[in-house]
Amino acid sequence: GARCATMLSRFCLNLTLRRSYSNYIRNGFKGTVGSTPLIKLNKLSEETGCVIAVKAENLNPGGSVKDRAALYLIKDAEEKGLIRPGGTVVEGTAGNTGIGLAHMCNALGYKCVIFMPDTQSKEKIDALRVLGAEVFPVPAVPFDNPNNYNHQARRFSETLSNAIWTNQFDNTANRQAHVETTGPEIWEQTEGQVSAVTFSTGTGGTLAGVGMFLKSKNENIKVVLADPQGSVLYNWFSKGKLERSEGTSITEGIGQGRVTQNLQGAPVDYAILVPDTDVVRMTFYLLHEEGFFVGASSGLNVAAAVKVATDLGPGHTVVTCLCDSGQRSYARLFNREWLIEKGLLESIPEKYRQGLH
Repeated sequence: GARCATMLSRFCLNLTLRRSYSNYIRNGFKGTVGSTPLIKLNKLSEETGCVIAVKAENLNPGGSVKDRAALYLIKDAEEKGLIRPGGTVVEGTAGNTGIGLAHMCNALGYKCVIFMPDTQSKEKIDALRVLGAEVFPVPAVPFDNPNNYNHQARRFSETLSNAIWTNQFDNTANRQAHVETTGPEIWEQTEGQVSAVTFSTGTGGTLAGVGMFLKSKNENIKVVLADPQGSVLYNWFSKGKLERSEGTSITEGIGQGRVTQNLQGAPVDYAILVPDTDVVRMTFYLLHEEGFFVGASSGLNVAAAVKVATDLGPGHTVVTCLCDSGQRSYARLFNREWLIEKGLLESIPEKYRQGLH
């Protein structure tokens, strides 16, 4: 009897271990997307009296928050029978969605074609080609121009058989990724104590999806849009006017000239305009004070989170995300000459400048 009891307890222990280990062995590339850590930024939290926490989306397997959209855009097309094995995925992207799609296509057996504005960093274009995508850099023109990179991507997809244009800006499968994954993760990781979220938007998927989910759990959670210079969204949510804010921005993949389908109906409480001087200062602060090497959109997000925390006052929890690694903008953002040319070197404290190349 004792031997049976010992064997049974061993069996139960093995079963428990197997179950717990299954949480650590994820199923391929697509099984690795999401479930990112939520990290408290210690110094900024201390300074504001709030918990300022970031979803480390730079730790996704393709290196950015856009892996979530890439997964759901392809999954949606598969579920609708729009693409078969060996087919081609076509997208217009400023970089990170394309990188996520290229990884996903390799893992799932699809070909990948990317149209992107020729204003994007060389690192992103090079990365896409290394990943096996066919890349067409095209002149950057507004959305209402038929030669905008998104329209070129759509037209190209129509010339192929067994191909889809994933249409990240207006395909709400993008937003659904964040309704089903990012939003619930933030809710669980904060144990429901999140006071506000703030994100910059390109497609609007992250902000809208997270906002929709969190408002369904607690309508008092503030959803704040963070916008760079030269985008229309700050004025749209502040004044109801589709007018660009003054200036242009060095940020890539965020800011907009229109309200996308993903952003339609998003429960945005208010918007914050973050100038490039604040973006760059915070990006270098995150590196030298908190230890995170991230791109400019992450700097913008955290600068906005600090502003939201200041608005709310001490004792609140404000969540945003780190979008991608600083490696993707290394040649520009961390280059002394480029920063001088953009008039942004002076916004970086002297003590943070020693690593510039």
